Amino acid sequence: MAEQQAFPWAPGTATGIGSMPGGDPMEAARIIAGELPDLPHLAELPARGPGADLTGRAAALLVDIPVEVTPRGWRIADRPGRDMRRARGLLSADLDAMEEALDGYQGLLKVQVAGPWTLAATVEQPRSLNPALADPGLVADLATSLAEGVAAHVAEVAKRIPGATIIVQLDEPALPAVAAGGVPTASGLSRVRPVDEEVLRERLHEVLVAAGRYTAVHCCSRNLPFGIILSAGADAVSFDASLLRNTDYDELATAADAGAGLLVGALSGFDYPERPGVTPADTARAVAEVWRRTSLPPGDCARQVVVTPACGLAGASPAQAREALRWVREAARILPEMMGELALWNWTRRGSGTRS
Repeated sequence: MAEQQAFPWAPGTATGIGSMPGGDPMEAARIIAGELPDLPHLAELPARGPGADLTGRAAALLVDIPVEVTPRGWRIADRPGRDMRRARGLLSADLDAMEEALDGYQGLLKVQVAGPWTLAATVEQPRSLNPALADPGLVADLATSLAEGVAAHVAEVAKRIPGATIIVQLDEPALPAVAAGGVPTASGLSRVRPVDEEVLRERLHEVLVAAGRYTAVHCCSRNLPFGIILSAGADAVSFDASLLRNTDYDELATAADAGAGLLVGALSGFDYPERPGVTPADTARAVAEVWRRTSLPPGDCARQVVVTPACGLAGASPAQAREALRWVREAARILPEMMGELALWNWTRRGSGTRS
């Protein structure tokens, strides 16, 4: 299936995860446009505070479910207020900056939003301190509202950048904890019970389908449930390669063999400019090693994989963020030749003309 699968990106593509440092949307948009010419993304700037964070960005998209900020975070509210207006204003500013930086752009463009399970794990119930996750009916309402909001968001981005081919990324860092029953209640003395896999798939599927575009699910946590994500209908999976355990590679190989796109987070930390003796080629080799451990043909790697930082760059400086994006872009451009040489070496060693 992987051999027949068409991927929206060209071999040698890199992108970012989403978040960027600082509070200047125009600066972030210009860095992204300059360093990621093949797959830029809409910047998220959580340093601006509530409304610019992961949950607040998703809250800005909700339809008919208002939210508000409390000392503990976000909570479902009785009516829309200034917190919702602020979140929507910040999103609008980010879209304005992206539109200016990508004026006349034609190509791939990625947008990100918290997925339904991370949203449900990080928003409180309206009259309780417990997460919305503890109320299955409320989770269903949130997923439906988010699905409507994501569809409207994609339409707005398409209107602003008419030449763009949009990829939608759902950020689900809480998904493994939701699946395992690891999300704490308000008291911290107990956990919300694990969610059935069928329900996990159903809610995730609802939002993925609403996007109406090529979709990816990003999770930079351990115990990534590849099977749940792909059976929910995601086209690609985005992950931190450094968190993969030996037992994860079977699931990763199954996903890759089935034709899933892989956004491989291969660059961790924020010290790249000062890292002596390390080059983007080392990052390309790290991606190649992830692929090698799937035991799949090396010739498939470069067209199926996008190289990314391991996670968002909100904790970096603007200079470090720029360098990180340049770094993964250079690593991605090295990868096709590196994997091609490996495929040729395998073919020569085997002494046959069969595909390898």
